[in-house]
Amino acid sequence: MSFFQKLKQGLLKTKNAFFGKIDGILRSFVRIDEDLFEELEELLITADVGVETTEYILDALRERIKDEREKDPEKIKTLLFEILMDTVGEREALRINTKPSVIFVIGVNGVGKTTSIGKISAELKRQGKKVVVAAADTFRAAAADQLAVWCDRAGVDLIRQGAGADPASVVFDAISATKSRGGDVLIVDTAGRLHNKKNLMDELAKMSRVIARELPDADVETLLVLDAATGQNGISQAKEFKNAADITGLILTKLDGTAKGGMILSVKRELGIPVKFIGVGEQIDDMKPFDPEEYVKALFEAGDE
Repeated sequence: MSFFQKLKQGLLKTKNAFFGKIDGILRSFVRIDEDLFEELEELLITADVGVETTEYILDALRERIKDEREKDPEKIKTLLFEILMDTVGEREALRINTKPSVIFVIGVNGVGKTTSIGKISAELKRQGKKVVVAAADTFRAAAADQLAVWCDRAGVDLIRQGAGADPASVVFDAISATKSRGGDVLIVDTAGRLHNKKNLMDELAKMSRVIARELPDADVETLLVLDAATGQNGISQAKEFKNAADITGLILTKLDGTAKGGMILSVKRELGIPVKFIGVGEQIDDMKPFDPEEYVKALFEAGDE
């Protein structure tokens, strides 16, 4: 099964919450009026698009209908597709052009941070890159053990120290290993907590200083992992992290288990942060770079053969 097919299946719940109902609604209206827009608004909110982004989408739809003097409700679907494409934005690939490049992965415990690192490592390895992972989440004793399992599955090197070690020391060791082994990308796992933003900022700043000193010209990405099932709550969480760290991209996990896949539409608009990866399953190849066009097409085609 292709990743697009997995994406379509993964977004089936989201489609059933909105896009699967839109055809029936459009057919039930003989003209375009505010009652129709109220129905669309309810469906968008149900799919967890968010109030602000829903208003933006519907305002844009009103403008398009007015500009094109559209009278047929059933033609709205095409206009909506184009507006959603504009809303979700263009694809933004990882910026990992230097050798080595660095990817920090942050996020609260339970969102799928460890599995995301394993899956991204496997994806980058498939692209021909040599990956080294730093187990810098030394706060939890089991974190490095869990990461080791995924690194073994992905076939990439893991650099670790004992529980309670200084994360910056782990990063230093990992940089040395990456250089000596000719690594292309160093992925740094970080402690999954945000209860004290100052601690998080201090920890990231300390690791960043090590990177800046040892790899002064390296491309650096800071990716925040969000559980798609949390919907708009995940966006609130992202805003908190954004205040604590310079986030360059998002990883959305567990899209296959939620009807809240519409949150992707509000992520870029409300946060100004691009989605870099999405996950739609538990297997190691179930996470891929985010393709906005593929995502919107999957919403409209989800579950169809």
